[in-house]
Amino acid sequence: MAATKNETFIYLYMYDDDNYDFNSTHCEDESPQFSKGFMAMRVVLCILFFLGLLGNSTVLWILHRYIKMKTLTDICLLNLALSDLTLALSLFLWAYNSQNLAVCKVTTGVYQLGFYSGTLFVTLMSVDRYLAIVHAVATMQTRTLGCGLVASIAIWLVSVVMATPQVIFATIDMSHNNSLSCQPAYPEERQQIWKMLRNFTENTVSLFLCLPIQFFCYLKILLVLSKARNSNKGRAVKLIFTIVCVFVVCWVPYNVVVFLQTLQLFEVFNTCKASNAIRLAMTWSELIALSHCCVNPIIYALVGEKFRKPLGNLLCRYSYKRRGSVSQRDNSEKETSNTALRSYYSGVKHKARGPDQARKGV
Repeated sequence: MAATKNETFIYLYMYDDDNYDFNSTHCEDESPQFSKGFMAMRVVLCILFFLGLLGNSTVLWILHRYIKMKTLTDICLLNLALSDLTLALSLFLWAYNSQNLAVCKVTTGVYQLGFYSGTLFVTLMSVDRYLAIVHAVATMQTRTLGCGLVASIAIWLVSVVMATPQVIFATIDMSHNNSLSCQPAYPEERQQIWKMLRNFTENTVSLFLCLPIQFFCYLKILLVLSKARNSNKGRAVKLIFTIVCVFVVCWVPYNVVVFLQTLQLFEVFNTCKASNAIRLAMTWSELIALSHCCVNPIIYALVGEKFRKPLGNLLCRYSYKRRGSVSQRDNSEKETSNTALRSYYSGVKHKARGPDQARKGV
């Protein structure tokens, strides 16, 4: 029996089996995982949500407290943390699995907004590093705080526009096994066109546009650094390069599977075996992609010097305060104990001397 939204859960509404598996009514699901693990997936989503919330909130706090927003790079890091926080919030909403229409539309919008904005901000960071290293002198006056603010607003607006169609079509619909799930309800006469447009938009932005730009930028950067032999420039690009590499590892498999599902719309790979394999690949690739929202804070802590020092100071301060409170509590307990002992021995001594001796001061 084919998997349903409620059973696989990590399988987001936009890739419900009814939309792609043309032989689902005739195929036996070759992977028992599809009909099991609903609660396990919900637990995984909740764990990713809490990790993403904790990590990205810490990044935002460090940016606000210790790092002054002066450059385009700082603005990119701020907005990427906000984007990851948005995507993390969508994980909690998916785990909640509400059958309310308003929650369904909010969940869809938050997920789409986090997906597009995260992709575009990582690309903007790559372009920023490219301009800063390859064309450092020519772009010195353009890579300013104002430019970063304008670019950030433009990216958020583009992300909202791209997410809007999915929010409009998102609805609570009955799947083929009579269970309610949040999925798109496209107009019947243009259903195929909307499905292809949705997949094409995701693949174009992430796989066919942003990924080649990132590869081009870092290829040029590596060529320049190999000639310059400048360790300072190497350290400057290390953080952004790591972020882009992790982004590629997390999101490219997902986009490849989306492309394969697009081919299924043209009746390619629509056999039972291929459909089950693509469905299994989507489950795991989507889980890897969604885990990206809690990976960037770990990169900042391990690679970014701007973040590592404030984070170390924060942890040391917390540890020092904790040790101080424990030490103060131990000292107060010792003082109380010593006071009680002194009072006790004073009373014993007073009794041994007797009342007459005590009055004479003997």
